[in-house]
Amino acid sequence: MSQPAQQQNVPGTEADLDPLADHGEHSYVGSGRLTGKIALITGADSGIGKAVAIAYAREGADVAIAYLSEHDDARDTARWVEEAGRRAILLPGDLSDPATCRRIVAETTEQLGGLDILISNAAFQMYRDDITDIPDEEWDFTLATNLSAYFHLAKAAVPLLKPGSAIIATSSIQSDSPTPQLLPYAMTKAGMASMTASLAQMLGERGIRVNAVAPGPIWTPLIPSTMPAEVVESFGGDTPLGRPGQPAELAAAYVLLGSDEGSYISGAVLPVTGGKPILGA
Repeated sequence: MSQPAQQQNVPGTEADLDPLADHGEHSYVGSGRLTGKIALITGADSGIGKAVAIAYAREGADVAIAYLSEHDDARDTARWVEEAGRRAILLPGDLSDPATCRRIVAETTEQLGGLDILISNAAFQMYRDDITDIPDEEWDFTLATNLSAYFHLAKAAVPLLKPGSAIIATSSIQSDSPTPQLLPYAMTKAGMASMTASLAQMLGERGIRVNAVAPGPIWTPLIPSTMPAEVVESFGGDTPLGRPGQPAELAAAYVLLGSDEGSYISGAVLPVTGGKPILGA
């Protein structure tokens, strides 16, 4: 199974994906597992974040949708949240700036009345064949967006989180099995897995659970906007399931880790990889 060779400009948009991604818009059915919760999800305009926002709303949560600048995609996510009968707020901003991380946490609590689940999901990557091809500013931006933002978001959120709350990071199979052409991205994802383990131990006595989801190849706008067309065409074909995953196929993992059903899960990295192994997970 493959998708047509294609490319987009960074950061990419849902409407230009071929085929379109499935976020569970017409399939996810909630059962009240997050009733009354308030969640802040970064990168919720598209891809995995959008699927999680839809699932969380249908499970009963209000959702703060943080994103960079993809306003049309973010508004569509908000529409699905509101159609589920929940509140949605839009929080645009560049998470590579620590002040933005602090601002969106504050605005979530001010506008929605609290915070129960923080999901650090937004990410940047760029495909480069050689280390000498990686601009210094691209290295710095990747670290700031993926890894440092997780730190600044968690640091701002922890004083506001009550016992029973959850922090969830989106790590990656790249943390364990890095593609060399994604060197900065893979390194940040390994760092997120490590930070998750540290935070789980640090925050356990406060009753705050910290976990990560490690996706394999998932079909989102990030792929055609950061990878060569010929790589996009075969993307996900090397998994045992023989295809890329859809964002909707990630949502249940985040629901489990955010809900009371995951009350004794902390410090875990949950693989959703189409059969590609993450050793020690």
